[in-house]
Amino acid sequence: MQETQILSTPSPAATATPKRALVFDACHAGVVLRAVLFVEAVAGVGAMFATETPAQWLAALALLTGGVLPATLAWLLVACSLKVWLQRLSIAQQYTAGVLLGTLAGLLACALLALVLADNPPWLACAAAGALLSALLVAGLILRARARAPATTTARLAELQARIRPHFLFNTLNSAIALVRAEPAQAEALLEDLSDLFRHALVEQGETATLGEEIQLAQRYLAIEQVRFGERLRVQWLLDPNADGAHLPPLLLQPLVENAVKHGVEPSRHGGKLRIATQRRGDRVVVRITNTLPAPHEGSTSTRGHGIALDNVRARLALLHDVQAQFSTKVKNGLYQVRISIPCG
Repeated sequence: MQETQILSTPSPAATATPKRALVFDACHAGVVLRAVLFVEAVAGVGAMFATETPAQWLAALALLTGGVLPATLAWLLVACSLKVWLQRLSIAQQYTAGVLLGTLAGLLACALLALVLADNPPWLACAAAGALLSALLVAGLILRARARAPATTTARLAELQARIRPHFLFNTLNSAIALVRAEPAQAEALLEDLSDLFRHALVEQGETATLGEEIQLAQRYLAIEQVRFGERLRVQWLLDPNADGAHLPPLLLQPLVENAVKHGVEPSRHGGKLRIATQRRGDRVVVRITNTLPAPHEGSTSTRGHGIALDNVRARLALLHDVQAQFSTKVKNGLYQVRISIPCG
């Protein structure tokens, strides 16, 4: 007997390759913003020790900012540029590299202040301050990375539970059974889509997936639902090929599409329309998932079900793209729309 595709899928243990965790990721806009605010806050507190009036404090803070801000941005720029190299190091080595870069940044800040003050700055104190501040920043990045792993795992398990539901599996198999004699080719295609869907869901995922991959998975899911709902489910795809390379957390779009079918199409006697649109706008990619809502007399629970899955998606986007990710929902003119905006790279 020939093995099926789902049974022949290599196990995660057999295909996984060891990969060090990158805890020193300074390439996110949110990390840059927090680092700058943190260093400025420390500089502001430090300026209080040498000033007596608010005017003196503002002058001292402006002077310190001229030194610490360029040094901080230089630290972030170098750390981001060395991202690939740093990933090859152990956590302890990444921490050490961050502290050494902070020491150099502290010396840079002293050099900049020396140009303004025309005086011999405290080089040792600047180096120690840079090392200490960078150590605190790297520690914050490590805590962020450690918090990210269990959150992603929990989110993935919750998605699998919502996705591979018994009634969905039973409905799909019943549809295939009904088609075996009348439309054997369609039944075979249905089971192949189901196999691909489960194989993709059960294989260990990486940290990110491309938008193109997520679209393909959503298309398989909707092909299965199309057999069950027939003409009641009307799907429109408006896809921009230039947006396919954007990165998303894996298995992100399918729960949103499933929500649209469950709360927009299934409760309605006449079915509904679902539209998935992607578009690249400069350095951003926008994804819109829009579905019609049932008429008021067909039930008022159409939008109350959008909760857990949406919170899950919002949290995972924030973990991957931080402040660069935008996620919103709205109901307008009988349509429910989910909008996602992420960086294109």
